[in-house]
Order: sequence, then structure tokens, then C-alpha cells
Amino acid sequence: MADSRQHIAGVEDSELSIVRFEGPDDLHNPRNWPTSRKLLYTILCGLTTMGATWSSAIYSTAVKEVALEFRVERDVANLGTSLFLMGFGVGPLLWSPLMARFLAGFFGSSPISVTGGILADLFEAQYRGPALVTYAAAVVGGPVFAPIAGSAMMQSGLNWRWTQYVTAIYMAVVLTLDGLFLHETFSSTILIEKARKRRFETNDWALHSKHEERCPDVKEMADKFLKKPFQLLATPICFAFVLHSSFVYAIVYINLGLFPIMFHDVRGWSQVVSSLPFLALMVGITFGGVFNLQAQKFYLGKLAANGGRAVPESRLLPMMAGSVLLTAGLFIMGNTSSTHYPWIAPAIAAVMMGFSFFTIFQSALSYLVDTFPQHAASAVAANTFLRSMLASIFPPIVSRIYSRVGVVWATNMLGFVALSMVPIPWIFYYFGKAIREKGTWSRASC
Repeated sequence: MADSRQHIAGVEDSELSIVRFEGPDDLHNPRNWPTSRKLLYTILCGLTTMGATWSSAIYSTAVKEVALEFRVERDVANLGTSLFLMGFGVGPLLWSPLMARFLAGFFGSSPISVTGGILADLFEAQYRGPALVTYAAAVVGGPVFAPIAGSAMMQSGLNWRWTQYVTAIYMAVVLTLDGLFLHETFSSTILIEKARKRRFETNDWALHSKHEERCPDVKEMADKFLKKPFQLLATPICFAFVLHSSFVYAIVYINLGLFPIMFHDVRGWSQVVSSLPFLALMVGITFGGVFNLQAQKFYLGKLAANGGRAVPESRLLPMMAGSVLLTAGLFIMGNTSSTHYPWIAPAIAAVMMGFSFFTIFQSALSYLVDTFPQHAASAVAANTFLRSMLASIFPPIVSRIYSRVGVVWATNMLGFVALSMVPIPWIFYYFGKAIREKGTWSRASC
């Protein structure tokens, strides 16, 4: 067989056999795809993930009907939301089915787990921030709009099963669009396909991609995807930021039970109208997205001043503001919940909470990715696991806690927890580099 490779002086044959992207402008590289295609991928990934988060929240509006049909307590019926969130948390780590809602969350976790990697494949660091903001807005749109849609279905007299039917129809449409337009973005996998095609075209069976030179065994995969997330979670940096982002994530699902109590039970609003304050969360989330985009300029300035190396602490400005506003928002929400105060007061508090949710969640995730550059996937998995497990605790107990303690004190307790977490981003903003230098896995970011 004739050798189709060009021999170059001083270059080993093994190096010539490696298939790579052909220069910085190779159109096979996702970074060089047209902007319109990148935007399409971002939107579709956002819509896919929104379907999963929508499903996690819309069930909560039908809990009363589910409890009546199956003759169980509402706390038991609320386990449907909890099991879904458990599936969210366990999905990125292992494969272990329990029941239907768990399986929905388990498989629904896949777009949440991989979209960050897809956007990293498509965008350079300086453009990734706006893409992540756009995607994150779609993610949180699920828990915001689902309660409104679900309440409208229940008030119109539809069976509770329609909350699941509508979700299934939505996901079927998105799945069709994904199948038609989404293709592989991971460069290593693209090069494997390119090498396979070249082997058949040239009959040169030595051609291969660099990624094909390794074949990780089960132990290596288990260490990376099961053991490493928990090892990272045991570090002060990862634990602090995952705990903070998990708390604000749990607040979103606590609101699924709080808002109906505050606006339907206390103020006497109809089921649909009492769900409209979720729109105030979306207003705050929008403000948070704009603030994050402005903070991106500060991050890019620090990036350039540091010779192109990421400065994780420059990600923390939005989180610093969000931690303060979350505390204020919870205290305002709790202390203006009675009918003695106009509805606009808790609505403003909801705007503050939405802003805080977006800025804290996004900054914490970005800080973890920058701090653990070689273990970013494991850090994200640790974040996903803990936040979902924590959020899953609250749906069955929210109504019981608020009925016993009252809206004012139950919400104020959350405010005090938020207050205890305010120092986290401020401490790491000033001392983060010194802390990273002492860490086994974070040292690479220094």
C-alpha cells in the first residue's frame, strides 16, 4: 500500500499519522462555525433545558388534584417534585432508576449537564459569557413560567395529567428540532470522525486522532465522574460556592409553595393571578442578566491584564451584589406578606430575589469552572448534585413549615441563612487567590 502521508524532515511518522484541524480557520472546528449556527445551537440547548426545568416546576400546580385522586396527603403528592429534583442531581453521576418522576429528572438532567460543554466548544472565552447568560435565562424560564401555565390549566378545569401532556408535547417538538439541527460539537469526537473518514478515503489505517490513543478503563471513568465530584466538594472553595448556589436554587423551589400561600391563601387571589408574581422573578432575572453582561467587561479587563489567563475572582462582582440583595429581598418578602402591605412590596422583593438568583448562581458556576480548569466537569457535577438534593428536600415540607411557623418567620429564617452566606463572595474576592494556591486541584488556576 502506498503511503499517502507526506514525510517531513525531523517529524516522526507517528506524528504525521495524527489527524488534527487543518489550521486555525478549519471549518470543521466548532469555534469557526457561522455565528448564526452558534446562535441556533444556544437557543435550542436553552429550549431543551427549559423543558426539563419546566417539567420540574409545573407538577407543583397540580399537587392538590394529584393528592385527591390518589387519596394521599399533599406532602406525599409533593414528592413528585422532590423525586424529579433527585433525578436532576443523580443523573450526571450515575444510572439508577427509581420511579417515573425520578426517571424524568434523571434523563432531563442531560441537557443541563452537557450544555455548558457545548457552549465552551462553540465560543471563545471572551464570547462565552453572553452565551451563558442567554442560556441561563432560558433555564430559569422553566420554573418561572411553568407555575403560571399550570395554574391556568388547573383553573380552566383540565385534568392534572394535562400538565404532563403539555410538557411532553413541548419536549417532542424540541426533540424534533434538536434531531434536525444539532450535531456533535466536541472537537475530539469530530476529529475521531474525521480520522475514520480519512482512513477509508486513503486506505492509510495508521491515521487517527489524538483522542483515540487513550482508552480509559472503568476505574478511571468512575474516578472522574463519581469520585472526583465528591473530592472537590470536600474542598473549602467548592463546598462554599456549591452551598451558596444550592441555597438560591432551593429558594426557587421554595417559592413554588410560598407564592400560592402568600398570594392565594393570604391575599385571596385566584389561582392564576396568584401565580403572576413569578413574573417578578423573571424581571429580576433579566436585570441580573444585564448586570452579568456589564460585569463581563470587568472580567475581560482582568483577563487581558493577566496575559490571557483567567482571574476567577473577577467573576465575583455580580455574586457580591446578589448576596446582599437576596438577604434584603427575603426579609422584605417575609415582613410585607400580610394584607396590611400593598402587593407591590413582596413583588419588588421577588424582583430582588430573581436578580440574586441569577447573579449568584451564574457567578458561582463561573468561579468553579475557572478555579478548577482541569476538573471543570466534575465541579459542575458536584454543583448539580448538591443543589438538586437540597432543593428536593423542600417541596414536601414547605406548606407544613409555613402553616406552623407562619409566612413572616419562615421567610425571615431563610433571610438569616442568606445573611450568613453574604461573606462568601466577599472573602474569596479578596483572599481567593491565596486560598487557591493552597488547594491541590485549584493550584493550576494560579
